[in-house]
Amino acid sequence: MSVEPSKDAPDSAEPHRGFHVEEALAAGIMAVLCVITLLNVLTRYLTNASFAFTEEISVFLVVLMTFIGTATAFSRGLHLAMLALVERMPWRVQYWQRIYALLCGIVMFAILAWYGALAWLDDYDSGLVSPGLGVPQWWYTSVVPIFSCLIILRQLQALRAALRLGRP
Repeated sequence: MSVEPSKDAPDSAEPHRGFHVEEALAAGIMAVLCVITLLNVLTRYLTNASFAFTEEISVFLVVLMTFIGTATAFSRGLHLAMLALVERMPWRVQYWQRIYALLCGIVMFAILAWYGALAWLDDYDSGLVSPGLGVPQWWYTSVVPIFSCLIILRQLQALRAALRLGRP
């Protein structure tokens, strides 16, 4: 899938897409991860001690960043694809393959959202707390169903665009 350069910005490789919340979240998460890592390194260097609890926060933020990156990739049409075979096929086959791939992705993330919601509910009901910070574990597991739904939304937007264009 190629993107035509914008007529307003002849040097740009991609037209302006507007503001997407995922990009702002990703920037914020990267900033927090950098600050946490810097503080941890400085503390280890100066005091020979470590902020062990920061590992829990960092792991959570990396998992969150994975979901945000996936949603961003689908919104830009840059998700993983095996194009070596598909691009050699007629455009009509490419079109239906794109539709099929998006539908499979929607089903997969719907299943992930369902089981993520069940895990969240189990953590919520059990009152389980995290080992490092002692916060409710459901704070962490809530990311899976919420951001799976965001990814589904981005896939539905891509599906709508593909159906409207009538080509891959």
